[in-house]
Amino acid sequence: MKTYGQYCPIARASEILAERWTLIIVRNLLVGCRTFSELNSGAPDIPKDTLTNRLEVLEQSGIIERRPRPRGREFVYSLTPRGLGLKSVCEAIGNWGARWLEMKPQPFNAGFVLWVTSRLVVQDRLPGKTIVVRVDLRDQPRQKFWLLLHRPQSELCTMYPGAPEDLVVTTDSKALVHWHLRKFSFEDALRRKLIEVDGPRSLADAFPTWFRPSPFAHVFADRSLRSAQ
Repeated sequence: MKTYGQYCPIARASEILAERWTLIIVRNLLVGCRTFSELNSGAPDIPKDTLTNRLEVLEQSGIIERRPRPRGREFVYSLTPRGLGLKSVCEAIGNWGARWLEMKPQPFNAGFVLWVTSRLVVQDRLPGKTIVVRVDLRDQPRQKFWLLLHRPQSELCTMYPGAPEDLVVTTDSKALVHWHLRKFSFEDALRRKLIEVDGPRSLADAFPTWFRPSPFAHVFADRSLRSAQ
């Protein structure tokens, strides 16, 4: 690990946290990722060697701990008390980014947005059974996603899960991002046909109530309000 050779706490913390991908890994651990594959799903562009290296550094720094999984060959990763102290750091960085940085005009990664969405499910609001939701993207018609909504942790699949689909959601990547950030309400998205939900009426009506917004949605809302004034 390269050092700045300074006693300053910002410099010392940056030696660990300012490496590319490190804070993304910490963020994923904070939202409940526990295994190597789950962490990789939350950072789909990270090379596996890099993920392995970053996890080793975080473990050596006392930020995470690694334990063998009771079954299988994978390890389970979790944040130590030292690592949990980074929650406020990640929130502060996220709030700053939402407040001051513009969203780049580039294709949205729908898979990542849906992965985050699966981590923001309000589990207590789900029906007692697993709900299978297929997501069809107008801008990526060859790519299919399935949300498996169940307790204790919902998940995202990119292959048919082998169970009947309860709902089919048709939308596009941009609309997904904007709803995730609550730039418009679900009712407005339905009215404008940005999002369409097919399936039993009771499930279709309940669908938007199962998800929390992005934890930074309120910052984007405040920013939009200030811009409109």
